[in-house]
Amino acid sequence: MIWARWGGRAVDVDRTLARLRRALPEWRAPVVTEFAAAGRDPFQVLVSCLLSLRTRDETTGPASRRLFRLARTPAGLLRLSPRAIERAIYPVGFYRTKARTLRRLARALRERHE
Repeated sequence: MIWARWGGRAVDVDRTLARLRRALPEWRAPVVTEFAAAGRDPFQVLVSCLLSLRTRDETTGPASRRLFRLARTPAGLLRLSPRAIERAIYPVGFYRTKARTLRRLARALRERHE
């Protein structure tokens, strides 16, 4: 048994770790982590990450998939109108701002890497 002091009191580290191990299977990884683990393109992982800010995973995943059905690359994203991006990612939080940000990101990536 390992004991540690935390907040002025003794804590059983083994017992705490056992509780965490039991709870871990119930914890779900963020949707962005799932996209990355699935071998998605780094651009798609970045887009999903931007969409996830201030948005629940239950909204981010479907919004990302809708957008990726329309465009999977920076060039594809630039071919979409701002309104089309907004419609694809709605109801993520700040969807209008994020649509503008995604277009600026795609433009910057194209200018620097193509």
